[in-house]
Parts: sequence; C-alpha cells; structure tokens
Amino acid sequence: MSVSLAPRAATRRSADELRALAEQGERELRSLGDDEASAYEVVAWVARNFGTDAAAVACSMADAVLPHVVAQSLPGVDVLFLDTGYHFAKTYETRDRVAEALDVRIVDVLPELTVAEQNARYGAELFARDAAECCAMRKVAPLHEALGGYELWFTGVRRDEAPTRTNTPLVTFDERNGLVKVNPLAAWSFDDLIDYSSAFAVPVNDLLTQGYPSIGCEPCTKRVAPGEDPRSGRWAGLDKTECGLHV
Repeated sequence: MSVSLAPRAATRRSADELRALAEQGERELRSLGDDEASAYEVVAWVARNFGTDAAAVACSMADAVLPHVVAQSLPGVDVLFLDTGYHFAKTYETRDRVAEALDVRIVDVLPELTVAEQNARYGAELFARDAAECCAMRKVAPLHEALGGYELWFTGVRRDEAPTRTNTPLVTFDERNGLVKVNPLAAWSFDDLIDYSSAFAVPVNDLLTQGYPSIGCEPCTKRVAPGEDPRSGRWAGLDKTECGLHV
C-alpha cells in the first residue's frame, strides 16, 4: 500500500530515554556470541523494545531488502520514500512494486516546494549550482519533519559503501533528529544485497544492473565503471559525497 500523507503519530519517549535505549541496544547487539548481531537479530531487538507504529524505514528504492528484513518482525511498518521530484522513472516503478509485494506501508515524504516552485524561487537546476542546498530542501528537511512522529528509524547504510561509513554502528542515537537510528545491514556487502533479493524475490531497481550501484536523483547520478567506488556516480565532479541524511 502507498500513501502520500503524514506518518502515523506516536507517543514518543523522551530523548534521554531513547538515548539510553540506543546505548543499551548497541551493547547488547555487539556482544551476541563471537560476532555482532545479524540483521534479523537487530530487527528483533527493535520489535521487543519498540512497536511497529514507533518505527520507520527510510528507503531510496534502490532495492527493498531493508523493508523486507524489517517487515519479518514488524509487519505493516512505515517505509518513508523521499519523493524529491527528481527520481528516475525506474525508482518510482520500484516504489510501486514494493508497495504491492511487501507487508509495509509506503509513505511518500514530499518537500515543502514542488520542483516548479523551487525553480521559480531559486532558479532552474539548483542541484547544478548548489547541490547541498538542493539536498537540504528536498531530502534533509522533509525527512527531519517526517521523523518527528517516530521513536526510531531504520536505514540501509553499509560500512562498505564509502570511507565515511566504515564505522557505522548497528544502533545509535541520532542527535540531529532526536530518535534512535538503526542500521541492520551495516555489515553487509553489495553482493549480500543481491543474493538476498534473489533468494527472497525482493523487488530491486533495474538500474542496479545497468551501472548504477548507488541510486539517487536522476540529474545527480551517473553510471559507474566496473571496479570504481560504488558511490562515485553520486554528484560526480563535485566535492560532495553525502546528501546530508547520514552526517
């Protein structure tokens, strides 16, 4: 199911309570046996300490592995899709397939301004002149507002994606957004994602097999040559490696 409305309201615990829970969760999940917890164990911890209505999954629709993993323990969970207005057609197609195939609730999170309104106010193609400002308005601010109704959000950030992500924890407290941030797939590789999607017939964006291992907005995402950094196609030619959601 796909909806374009505000996320479900939740009665939130205080920031101090959520911060303590995040610290507890990271300790517990790092100490399971000889290795850190699996993705399923991480989500199970969330299910024990939070409810479905308190959690949200952020998904760029490059693939639906994270929503699929989370929905095993939290069926009906909200999946937040940041509809920037600049996505590839294949990304919107993937969103629709995810809504049909998985037991989740897609929530389209929209910026304050449409693309046309932004162009009128700031000039056309702001992304080419000030990519950071464009991301701030079309991704960071809308997500911050949407997360206000939750106690926890899941992300698909992986340690192998970029040097800036090598120390990604399983559970942390997101100081900027004021809630718990969980990264169940932190230890996974790109091949792990593909293997999982094949094993469970999970929807995957067709662009992943067309030279786009990391998919963002169409104007700011280029094909990547074999062997190159998977994220080198994002904001190619610019001194920018993150949209601002995970910094």
